[in-house]
Amino acid sequence: MFTIDLTLKNMPFPVQVQRKSQEEADAVYQQVLAAMRSGSSDILELTCDRQKEKKVAIRTNEISGVQVSQKDSTSTGKPPGFFALTE
Repeated sequence: MFTIDLTLKNMPFPVQVQRKSQEEADAVYQQVLAAMRSGSSDILELTCDRQKEKKVAIRTNEISGVQVSQKDSTSTGKPPGFFALTE
């Protein structure tokens, strides 16, 4: 299962949708990138493969980042992304 995380402006938590295959996840990633590059305030509608009833509609000018990651059986429970070490 592949997770697509959308980071939105002024929201502390990302919006997530899942896809079963890497090709489908990459297609959603490219769709989000195209929407971000357009600079318009169109609405992007996404559904989730894991939770069929899950639907989300987002204004494209509110998206500040997108990330694709694979969820596997060896997951540590930590979200993917960057981290910082502090002393």
